[in-house]
Amino acid sequence: MARISALHLLTIFIFFSIITIQVTYGDEEFQFVKAINPTALKMKQEKLSHFRFYWHDILSGKAPTSVMVVPPPKTASFTGFGAVNMIDNPLTLGPNLSTKVVGRAQGFYASASQEEVGLLMTMNFAFTEGKYNGSTITVLGRNPVFNKVREMPVIGGSGDFRFSRGYAQATTYFFDPKSGDAVVEYNVFVMHY
Repeated sequence: MARISALHLLTIFIFFSIITIQVTYGDEEFQFVKAINPTALKMKQEKLSHFRFYWHDILSGKAPTSVMVVPPPKTASFTGFGAVNMIDNPLTLGPNLSTKVVGRAQGFYASASQEEVGLLMTMNFAFTEGKYNGSTITVLGRNPVFNKVREMPVIGGSGDFRFSRGYAQATTYFFDPKSGDAVVEYNVFVMHY
């Protein structure tokens, strides 16, 4: 009978060790989902907060906060269907731009309707003041701009608004048809931890 050398034994030992490690720990490496306890994320009691601020969409002047990045096709309807504007709009406590700025609305809106002026709104309310400085609320929804009050869902957020949900109501405070500038009052109701 052939003798097994020490080198062969070492090779066999290493081979079986690697297989054992892969079988024992390999499933964790490819695990898709696992349940965790919410306290591990330091989640507190859920609460409802109401935010009220004014959204300034400025298309005119030397420093616009809303810029058309995709114009509508030449064959577009009266709604401007297909147009896309990128925004970095100030959020203020009052309807005048001179009031305190509490954040920025950053994202885009697009003309998504051929029948009415209806926008797809995709934006983050990025707060820069107070308790929620550095946190964001994300809104994604339909905005039929000529309705008196429009409602869009809050789909999440970051910072203090992780796991948030709720809705935003928009009401036009001022609109200049010549320049396209607008001031919109937002009332945002958010469930968050």
